[in-house]
Amino acid sequence: MAITPENLLNGPLSTQKCTLGCPILDRSLGGGVPCNSITEIVAESGSGKTQLCLQIALHFQLPVSHGGLAASSLYLHTEFPFPFRRLHQLSHSFCSLYNRLYNGVNYNPCDHLYVHSIHTADQLLDIMSKIESFLVNRNTQLPVKLIVIDSIAALFRSEFDNTPRELKRRSALFFKISGKLKALAKRFSLAVVVTNQVVDFMGPSEGINGVRVGNLGALYSSGRRVCAALGLAWANCVNSRLFLSREEEIVREDDALVDCSDGHNLCRRTTRFLHVIFAPHLPDTSCEFEITRDGVFGVERR
Repeated sequence: MAITPENLLNGPLSTQKCTLGCPILDRSLGGGVPCNSITEIVAESGSGKTQLCLQIALHFQLPVSHGGLAASSLYLHTEFPFPFRRLHQLSHSFCSLYNRLYNGVNYNPCDHLYVHSIHTADQLLDIMSKIESFLVNRNTQLPVKLIVIDSIAALFRSEFDNTPRELKRRSALFFKISGKLKALAKRFSLAVVVTNQVVDFMGPSEGINGVRVGNLGALYSSGRRVCAALGLAWANCVNSRLFLSREEEIVREDDALVDCSDGHNLCRRTTRFLHVIFAPHLPDTSCEFEITRDGVFGVERR
């Protein structure tokens, strides 16, 4: 069927999606992580970006009947060390949750997650052809349907000077890398998930120079106003941007009537939210989530 304005209005093109492993998170993302595009997860360090990526990679292995794509994942990590301990912990929880699916089968989810380290942006660009060859000539039990880059910002952290020439070269790399990733996503009907860091925001509150990109007028995390690293050039390279925020507050340890004037019986509570900053298929939505031993899960407050 030819793509016409009428077709786009009457019935948007469908795309495969994979569950994040939580119905609340899936609902915020319109069903899960979409294929054929780049989804970016932006957050400060310690907000759960990597844990969410590991959880997504595990759930891509589920059969379609359970929200997965019966697929394996290629995980490109740029910051060291790779969290193998956390991966095995999540893998154990995954097997416990879906033990009926793999009952009687010696199944190890880690066998379907291929990890490769990347050190520079140029190295990432250079291995794109190898990734394509890997996808074409795969000898994997499950087809690769997910590429994770964790994190993209680390590749550009110190390699470029703050000069017009270097910034131009950096932007050119942005578009080359994202172009190749989008081409792979389209050709092999796979999803690309990248993580990005944040930097403290310094500047006017509104307008172009205020770096207002997406639904939220400003991004806040840990009591600071922040913005996604790599600037507007990179923002134009991704299809969807998610933001993980966190806030800490001092709360009463229990509901008992105690005297808190001396600071006793108080504890620190971290509240986390997932926000959709922009996406062509999603409205402005957000949901609370928590990180537990078993993974990342949405929270519904009444």
